[in-house]
Amino acid sequence: MTERYPTTVAAASAALAAGELSSAELTEAYLSRIEAVEPTVRAFLTITAERALERARRADATRRADSSPLHGVPLAIKDVICTNGVPTTCGSAILEGFVPPYDATVVERLEAAGAVSLGKLNCDEFAMGSSTETSAYHITRNPWDPERVPGGSSGGSAAVVAAGMAPASLGTDTGGSIRQPAALCGVSGLKPTYGRVSRYGLVAFGSSLDQIGPFAWTAADLALILGVIAGHDPRDGTSAPIPVPDYRAALTGEIRGLRVGVPREYFVEGMEPGVEAATREAIAALKDLGADVVEVSLPHTKYALPTYYIIAPAEASANLARYDGVRYGPREPGETMWDEIELTRGRRFGAEVRRRIMLGTYALSAGYYDAYYKRAQQVRTLIKRDFEEAFAQVDVLATPTSPTVAFKIGQKLDDPLAMYLTDVCTLPINLAGMPSLVVPCGFSEGLPVGLQLIGRPFAEETLLRTGDAYQRATDWHTRRPAL
Repeated sequence: MTERYPTTVAAASAALAAGELSSAELTEAYLSRIEAVEPTVRAFLTITAERALERARRADATRRADSSPLHGVPLAIKDVICTNGVPTTCGSAILEGFVPPYDATVVERLEAAGAVSLGKLNCDEFAMGSSTETSAYHITRNPWDPERVPGGSSGGSAAVVAAGMAPASLGTDTGGSIRQPAALCGVSGLKPTYGRVSRYGLVAFGSSLDQIGPFAWTAADLALILGVIAGHDPRDGTSAPIPVPDYRAALTGEIRGLRVGVPREYFVEGMEPGVEAATREAIAALKDLGADVVEVSLPHTKYALPTYYIIAPAEASANLARYDGVRYGPREPGETMWDEIELTRGRRFGAEVRRRIMLGTYALSAGYYDAYYKRAQQVRTLIKRDFEEAFAQVDVLATPTSPTVAFKIGQKLDDPLAMYLTDVCTLPINLAGMPSLVVPCGFSEGLPVGLQLIGRPFAEETLLRTGDAYQRATDWHTRRPAL
């Protein structure tokens, strides 16, 4: 893209408000960029070019002085979020061709704010994965190195921003699926507090863990988007009836006196030296900005991975029971109804989804429920208590996001445990329901590294203020892949 067409949400919003370009021109520029680089990156499952241009022209015709900062700004949506009239497949063959008859709440709120959707983004099947390799349709590639994964499960959402095909996107995070791909693709990503953003219209993976959040280049852009999509929704029983603050007003650039805790357990064995070095340098930069940095302990962190892989598959087993070829998607032919259901689920669910359904069904089965699921929920309480005790001492926690940079496509696909370990630094936050922000903080072996900031429940403004202050003092978020 040329310099005329801004690549950040804030710059695009300012240019549109000043009349320097129209939404139609901006949308056409991004569609041209998509045409140029999408064959390499493959971030999209559905591109809605005509619909986007129609929406952009409408945004131009309805612009007012008090229009939303997202009015006329293009973005894209992860394909696990329902969009009226546009296919929503969740990256799965079992929902091939499914077109929802309604919009998710976040989509409604974006459209009410005048945003322009460019299409639906690839992801691991039903958001189950850490590399976007389990999609039934194609593998998304990392814009920094097309031989490497973009992370997952929201790999398409991270890659589309990193590749300059959209200034922002929406993803979902069940165990790190916003933060890990944000780190691996060198962009910023926010997992809000559980309950901060409505899940109505989100196809569920783990109902007590899932949360929708934005990707963009900067914390300031994330603040703009969160201000639009956050807030109570009576259609979502888990949506918190808590007022939404002015996130932009929180971006003062000042973090002097902020108490930053560094959990010793997050610098795990096997972490790449370059990742640890970049993370520690970023924490040192926060200290240079006036933050007080102290070491803290979250002693039950080591139990987060096994706890998550009992709770999340158990919830997935229940949530995915509805996909049987009867009500949604195509149906495999069989002699009886039960044959059709068995064949549809056996052939159209991918290997990773089948693995997690079986794990979850086993954990919930008679005789094993107390030994596995009930005990995992008890450990989850201990993990949450660790965070509560830490936040009695500090305002923010700073940690690595992923123990490695982006790995080669196919490197971990046949080793589920190695793949699961890529989320070791992100899983505990979902179990505790905390908000977490990732911002680019350097490079290791030429590939991006992300700093993870964790906050108290519903304290997203503190995270965004910290991330914004860091980005004012550094330029990692300005680096772009030579794609």
